[in-house]
Amino acid sequence: MTPGLDAALLDGAMGRALELAAAAVEWGDTPIGAVVLGADGAVLAEAANEREKRGDPTAHAEVLALRAAARVHGDGWRLTGTTLVVSLEPCTMCAGASVLARVGHVVYGADDPKAGAAGSLWDVVRDRRLNHRPQVTSGIRAEESATLLRAFFRRQRGL
Repeated sequence: MTPGLDAALLDGAMGRALELAAAAVEWGDTPIGAVVLGADGAVLAEAANEREKRGDPTAHAEVLALRAAARVHGDGWRLTGTTLVVSLEPCTMCAGASVLARVGHVVYGADDPKAGAAGSLWDVVRDRRLNHRPQVTSGIRAEESATLLRAFFRRQRGL
């Protein structure tokens, strides 16, 4: 666990990420939400997927939340000491962005065996060849996230 961030705080942040994820369905995006916490546990930024809404392939919840957090964190683009809480395991782009932003801790809900880059398919965040490796915690409210995603994709496929 990240110093200063207890299980209840992370559970609450994941709850907010899941609320954001559910909202993304309203505009047709895959339900993924992200929250960036400061070292003190305060919310710096939050976002939901907006790829469909913006017509932007990089508008993943994590990237949008990291961009917004960088604007308020106070150390430019360096998000040292922050925690990224996301409902689904980050993809390679989002895992890479977390590493490059110097995020201290990545917390995610459901594993993504098809595109996950925090241990499932790849492990970008803990790659020893990189100069920064965030701590990773997985499985926080994983079933809630997985249920939300399964329901979304069932509707998308007309099942």
